[in-house]
Amino acid sequence: MAELTRRRGAVEGPGRAGAAGVAAAAFSTLAQFVLVVVVTRAFTAEEAGGFFAVTAVVLMAAGIAKLDAGNGLVYFIARAETYGYLGISGYIRAALMPCVVVACGAAVVVYPHVGMVAAVLPVIVLGDVLLAATRGFGTMRPTVLLDGMVLPAAQLVLVAGVAVAGVAEWLPVAWGLPYVPVLALAAAGMRGRAPRGPYLPGTGRDLWRHTAPRSVAGGVQAVFQRVDVVVVALLAGPAQAAVYTAATRFKVVGQLANQGLAQAVQARLVGALARGELARARELYQAATVWLVLLTWPVWLAYGALAPWLLGVFGPAYGSAAPVALILAGTMMVATACGMVDVVLTAAGHTGASLRNLVAAVVCTLTLDVALIPAHGALGAVAGWSGGVLVKNLLPLWQLHRRYGLHPFGRHTLAALRWRAWAAA
Repeated sequence: MAELTRRRGAVEGPGRAGAAGVAAAAFSTLAQFVLVVVVTRAFTAEEAGGFFAVTAVVLMAAGIAKLDAGNGLVYFIARAETYGYLGISGYIRAALMPCVVVACGAAVVVYPHVGMVAAVLPVIVLGDVLLAATRGFGTMRPTVLLDGMVLPAAQLVLVAGVAVAGVAEWLPVAWGLPYVPVLALAAAGMRGRAPRGPYLPGTGRDLWRHTAPRSVAGGVQAVFQRVDVVVVALLAGPAQAAVYTAATRFKVVGQLANQGLAQAVQARLVGALARGELARARELYQAATVWLVLLTWPVWLAYGALAPWLLGVFGPAYGSAAPVALILAGTMMVATACGMVDVVLTAAGHTGASLRNLVAAVVCTLTLDVALIPAHGALGAVAGWSGGVLVKNLLPLWQLHRRYGLHPFGRHTLAALRWRAWAAA
């Protein structure tokens, strides 16, 4: 055990890893925001909306094709102490092969709708799964550097180059190309962490027995995150899709901050719940929640107050979307106050409940979208998205309370505000 720990390197504390994840999330958010500004300023609303719809389709397809294999790997690698460290490379191979097959099939399906950028689908999927595997070994560094910094920076540079050239049809390709070096670097980073070993009998069965419900849930989650842009483009036109994308661009602040903190503590949550250490799980959950609130609520309050001026950055046609921004800000404040409820629920092994919650959220979103978008455009879309987000967070919050007595705030909240205590945890 000690030998493998030395081979994997020093495991980062959750405070330091969480801070790194949030810093990367902030950088990625800024880069994505600037990218949207560049696109909306350089091209017409119809061209910008078409680009946003294409990237939304690609990311939805990639999210489905990942089969949530990355989180499955985090689960098994983090629990390695309970089943022995032999055979970890077998779990990685068992996770990658089905993802490659599904991603290639998805690329063929979406090619008529998105063009050449479909070729990058398998690259996105493999890179994401490999980065997730590194988090199972207890390090956030590859995810922070590659997914949080290299990828968004490279996308911004290439998209800006296309904007200067004024060729809108090359926007998706410029956005997709940076995933190639990210995959190469992620694969290189895994070589030293998981030396090739024997493929133990039952490895694939164990992995996919746990991951299968989350595979469906991961696909549903990918649809939930992006479907609103596509539905707006279909029901109200690409110009409204551009307005909606610009007005809701800041929702990635909450998503990425939550993701950064969740990635930092997910492996520890799995380990604590696997050992029956409910008090430790409660401490991690409450500490992550209070930092999530402290980091994001000022952003939402400022965005709600300054929305009419901030939206003008995208161009004169976007300033009228201030009501969309207000609904977004209020919804995300509620969501972040719930903490990373779905991560805790799945760490406890309740993947089926997580799937049902996500399906309920998507059904709520689509129902409201179809009812409201034709008449209200972007405002109807954000109302549908808001309803889905509330369902997605409040249902697992109630389930955690009922099953484990877990709450996002409690006696560990104030202790977590002392940075040294949180960083040393």
